[in-house]
Amino acid sequence: MDIRDIKDPGFLKTLSYKQMEELADQIRAFIVSEVSKTGGHLSSNLGVVELTIALHYVFNSPDDKLVFDVGHQTYTHKILTGRANGFDNLRQFGGLAGFEKRSESIHDVWEAGHSSTSLSGALGMAVARDLKKEDHEVVAVIGDGSLFNGESMEALDHIATTKSKVIIVLNDNSMSINRNDGAFYKTLSAIRTSYGYIDFKNMVAGRLNNTETGSEVLKGMRQARDSMRKILAPDTIFKQMGLDYLGPINGHDIEALIKSFQMARRHKGSIVIHVITQKGKGYRFSENDEEGYWHGVGCFDPVTGQSTTMIPDGCSTYSAVVAEKALTMADADPMICAITPAMINGSKLHKFHQRYPQRCFDCGIAEEHAATFAAGLAISGMKPMLFVYSSFMQRCYDQINHDICRMDLPVLLLLDRAGLVGKDGATHHGVFDIGILAPLPNIILSMPATPSEARALMDAAAGCSHPFAMRFPNGYADDDGKTDEPITIGTWSYTDIVEKRKPKAIVISYGPDYGRIVNKAKANDLPIKVVNARFFKPLDMEMIKDIFSRKVPVYVFGTDMREGGLGSLILQHCNAAGIPASFTEYGIGDHYVEHGSVVELRKAEGIDINTIMDDITADLKP
Repeated sequence: MDIRDIKDPGFLKTLSYKQMEELADQIRAFIVSEVSKTGGHLSSNLGVVELTIALHYVFNSPDDKLVFDVGHQTYTHKILTGRANGFDNLRQFGGLAGFEKRSESIHDVWEAGHSSTSLSGALGMAVARDLKKEDHEVVAVIGDGSLFNGESMEALDHIATTKSKVIIVLNDNSMSINRNDGAFYKTLSAIRTSYGYIDFKNMVAGRLNNTETGSEVLKGMRQARDSMRKILAPDTIFKQMGLDYLGPINGHDIEALIKSFQMARRHKGSIVIHVITQKGKGYRFSENDEEGYWHGVGCFDPVTGQSTTMIPDGCSTYSAVVAEKALTMADADPMICAITPAMINGSKLHKFHQRYPQRCFDCGIAEEHAATFAAGLAISGMKPMLFVYSSFMQRCYDQINHDICRMDLPVLLLLDRAGLVGKDGATHHGVFDIGILAPLPNIILSMPATPSEARALMDAAAGCSHPFAMRFPNGYADDDGKTDEPITIGTWSYTDIVEKRKPKAIVISYGPDYGRIVNKAKANDLPIKVVNARFFKPLDMEMIKDIFSRKVPVYVFGTDMREGGLGSLILQHCNAAGIPASFTEYGIGDHYVEHGSVVELRKAEGIDINTIMDDITADLKP
């Protein structure tokens, strides 16, 4: 079978178990081959191939609703629903999304780039089905890392107390991105040990049922079943919550999966199907990955496993620069500790964790807990640094507001992946944090233009008694080699492109774009001043007053949302201070930005350096 010829999942019902196993092998090879060319989420997709085939065999999508948690493990789902030909442009601008996308297919009934939303969404669909007197199944597929997030637990509690049926497929591979830890994961580990009990039970039952005498013996043995189960397969947390439970089941045994899903379909009421899978199955590099390096990958050689993405000489990443500075600070101060919600490797904290395991905390997929945990540390005299992606920070807004800022606690929020992140698309772009955080009293909000400035801002935060947030972008950081000169909180800096001439225009920008604009202006000999607005809060009102007193064109160049962005903050404070202010503003409009390379997205949004340089050049012409 040619994978690219698949139009819809209906053909699966004509296949034998052996043919479906062969199909699974083909799909795995296809995923490895395609992802090696485009990059994407690899290990999570390789682990759910048989699981997804079995789901589409038993359930009738799109009539039956398949809700995938997070959505980055849906490559097999996309293939079975006729989208294999789109994998040539997976996660590319205008191409196939790396997550579920409702506008892409009628088989995508839910969209999620963050974990732990599937159960709440599925229950909503199930209740709506029952209220409308419709007849279909709602199936939520959720990973063990996502299951014990607070939202998932709230949804489980609700599902257990309602009559609306939801089939919950727990995809248990003992991994989220990094290996999981914690009491709930240990509970699942105990349940996994019941494999021996289930295999023994099935073997004995199969043999004894073959004879009349054996059937009588089996009947007697079943009277002792409950006692045996308590010894070898203890009651699960799901049963304790009042939910029926089936498992654990080998997630790579298509026949066992199909029979389990058929049983769940016939079952009256909600049920949890516990499936054990191997993340990265079928590709040796990802199979042996316990640190999450093969979770999300760039382009690579599928034979050697080596990355084919070119890294500029001498370049690091902002994530690595910030983590290395945090480690240096922790060496000098035993009160400093690091916190991350399941992103030890993504935030480059592996060295910190190795050196100071008792001061580095992976809270799992629990941003809300991580933020309030940081508040508890800070109120007790510790100096916590919370490493969290900008888009994931959105999940703990209330905790930052209520538990950190309201009590004015010195927590350093390090917001990784700020700005457009590219191929992961709308759910992952970190373009909202300025508007989210700037209104909060007591907080200081900044963004470095260079690696040395990032280190200096972290030093400034260490000497500050207030909440301090530093956002920084994804991608490479070309270290300027400068010493980390002290920075006074609330001050901006600037560069006059032609020092002996008065500037004919002023550009206010922030982050690495400040340096890019300076370099471009120098190359074009533009007589302008470029301002590094490294603080969004507090603003440098003295410099702002000087800027608008010069009566020259002013451009505010932002690459995040215009609403609540730097331009909005400048206007708000100028109005309050009675400073007449007028400028041309660049930023993202009132819409979500899709996936694609950052270069393509910036050009499409009109926030690329060439656009503003062309505008300034045209405006300065006599």
